[in-house]
Amino acid sequence: MLGSGGREHALAWKLAQGKRVEQVFAGPGNAGTGGCARDLPAVNPARFETIADACRLNRIDCVFVGPEGPLADGVVDYLAEQKIPAIGPHRSAARLESSKSFSKAFMQRNGLPTAEAEEFADASSFEDFVRSAKGRRLVVKKSGLAAGKGVLESSRAEDLIPFGRAILQKDILLVEEFLDGWEVSIFGLSDGKDFIVLPPCTDFKKARDGDQGPNTGGMGSICPVPWVDPDLMNRIRRDVVEPTYAALSREGLGYAGVLYFGLMITADGPKLLEFNARFGDPEAQVILVRMRSDIVPILQGVAAGQLKETKIEWAKEPAVCVVLASKGYPDSSDSGRPIQGLETLKSEGDVVVFHAATNRKDGALLTIGGRVLGVTALGANLDVAVQRAYEAVAKVSFEGMQFRKDIGQKALARLHAPK
Repeated sequence: MLGSGGREHALAWKLAQGKRVEQVFAGPGNAGTGGCARDLPAVNPARFETIADACRLNRIDCVFVGPEGPLADGVVDYLAEQKIPAIGPHRSAARLESSKSFSKAFMQRNGLPTAEAEEFADASSFEDFVRSAKGRRLVVKKSGLAAGKGVLESSRAEDLIPFGRAILQKDILLVEEFLDGWEVSIFGLSDGKDFIVLPPCTDFKKARDGDQGPNTGGMGSICPVPWVDPDLMNRIRRDVVEPTYAALSREGLGYAGVLYFGLMITADGPKLLEFNARFGDPEAQVILVRMRSDIVPILQGVAAGQLKETKIEWAKEPAVCVVLASKGYPDSSDSGRPIQGLETLKSEGDVVVFHAATNRKDGALLTIGGRVLGVTALGANLDVAVQRAYEAVAKVSFEGMQFRKDIGQKALARLHAPK
């Protein structure tokens, strides 16, 4: 397992439960992965030779690439040259995430439902476009990777223009129409030919309650989404997922791994906001705690091109993840703060805490970055799962700890609304 975040801890945790797994390795890992994997601190995801060296030294059979950075830089291509099997997109396909400009062009030329957009490389034409919108709500997106934070939605030119100017100093940007509706995260697992669609999730991207504040990498998630019924899932599959995989095949961009479809469910149906070429974080946490099947044979089918007819068993219980972040996140992050209370949760079988920005020093568990922990709980229904997650959150503390107090509440309000 390549990476050190909450997604990687969740994947290592799930892989370690595999019946045919002799050993899971996490490179470099974090303060939590050591409980289910052997950490490889010498691995640097940005230095591909350290990955190959670790694979040869430890006789690692396959590398599952967690984060987007190495994928964009071509780690799968490099490992293929080294004859080391890996799960994830090659550099060319990783552009679906690493370049929003490439991704939007892919959507448009293949007739996929998406927001109207304009691309800009210079400040003058960008500013003219924003001013001509005359107060219409727009979405400005950095084309390159931005850890989920390179997006601003606003109807105010005085907000959009300086945000865009800052992007244009180093990158191109997109300006999209604002789509009104409900966001849904859909993930597909593919072997390059066939694919499986996983249960729908919702990610809470804004930093503060009520979907206020700046965008983050994700402050929480739920799975499944109660208002995404079978009819809507069938429409998503028919209108978005199947045409996307067909287009990937036509353009030679198919790969063995995970594809994320970021959707807005509008009055006109599902529309694509973005692709990611890997599992989301914190969506991976809620998906994996609900997966009852052994993930190892599934991933073996992905890697070997034998995914067809694979069935996955899911828990009936919904899952909720609440992210605990450091003071200042997402604009900055506090580090070095001792974390207390995790030992009180070890006996609670329906709660799993996934580490992200954590480290151990002199026996103490410390924060080392923005999103620190993902407290994930199962419940008999969504109300219970939310309650269990926040009961667990109340037992954890570190100086400056912040978290959203409304994860799942929009879904609950819609679920309990009068018919």
